[in-house]
Amino acid sequence: MKLSINTIFFLLVFNLGVSQDKNKELSNAEIFSSQAGTLIEKEFLDIGNINNNTEIKILKITDMISGDSIKSLRITTAIKGSYSTETKIAQLDSDEIDGLIKSLIIIKSKVLQTNAKNYTEISFKSRSGFESGCYWSKNEWKTYLQIEKYNRKSLVLLKESEFELFLELLNKSKAQM
Repeated sequence: MKLSINTIFFLLVFNLGVSQDKNKELSNAEIFSSQAGTLIEKEFLDIGNINNNTEIKILKITDMISGDSIKSLRITTAIKGSYSTETKIAQLDSDEIDGLIKSLIIIKSKVLQTNAKNYTEISFKSRSGFESGCYWSKNEWKTYLQIEKYNRKSLVLLKESEFELFLELLNKSKAQM
């Protein structure tokens, strides 16, 4: 009897923890688009490519019943495997774009102009798990995008020109939100 009560308690606590993690990793746009009882239209507006594998789009999601809509920034990257290509997707809510742009401007104007003494990481994180930033390693700063949290395959290292282009595309998308 004691064993089964402990087992049930463990399963309830585990299930609660897993469901909280799933909700924590979703953007507002993903939550909006997954509501039951809605007729959802998704419109994708191409903004541009950072490199051959990584592209930026604006996603407009409309509930066709209520007329409510929401926009988000969608970043996708294609990861080539030995047999197939896997696509990783990140969504940033429109209210997160300003913070990302400001963060990248600080990285560009203040951080990349300095030399760190030790290994250093600087990052911006969105509510869906997307991350962008830089780290100091082997006497140079390296900029990156992490499309999916906890997935090393979704790490995109950016050359200096790609970092500049990413910032330019973010400003372009912000103007169209």
